[in-house]
Amino acid sequence: MRGSSELGVCALLLAVGVLVLTDALTMDTVASVRGPVGPRTVPVIVGAALVVVAVLLAVDVLRGGRGEAEGGEDVDLSEPGDWRTVALLAGVFLAFAALVGPLGFPLAGALLFWGSAYALGSRSHALTRDPLIAAGLSVATYAVFHLLLGVHLPGGPLMGVL
Repeated sequence: MRGSSELGVCALLLAVGVLVLTDALTMDTVASVRGPVGPRTVPVIVGAALVVVAVLLAVDVLRGGRGEAEGGEDVDLSEPGDWRTVALLAGVFLAFAALVGPLGFPLAGALLFWGSAYALGSRSHALTRDPLIAAGLSVATYAVFHLLLGVHLPGGPLMGVL
């Protein structure tokens, strides 16, 4: 069984498929309110597909099939990971999660986009370019979700302005 790590992927796919099927089949629905295709249809199809793919992949692995190594990436595996970037991104995401309630999405999102750009290497000489792009992107995202899609995001202090 050495070298059969793909079986772990099979087990994960099977577990997710069973979880989705269990959730879908125990869902409370009212037959009179739904049409011919109810809310269970898509989750049942997705769960069944996950189970089928897990079984087919397990059969392939047990017959000797192996996943092909990805050849398209130019990564030097002898170099250590960039843990500074990972830590900066994790800090930015945690700060966003903590600040989205009190500051609202437009301000917290601007900090998220600006911090992510900084963590990923943007070192613009014009110190106003990245924050302005981040603010524009955040306000545009807020407008699309809140105004066009009807997904109400917290506005924070800018609620009256936007």
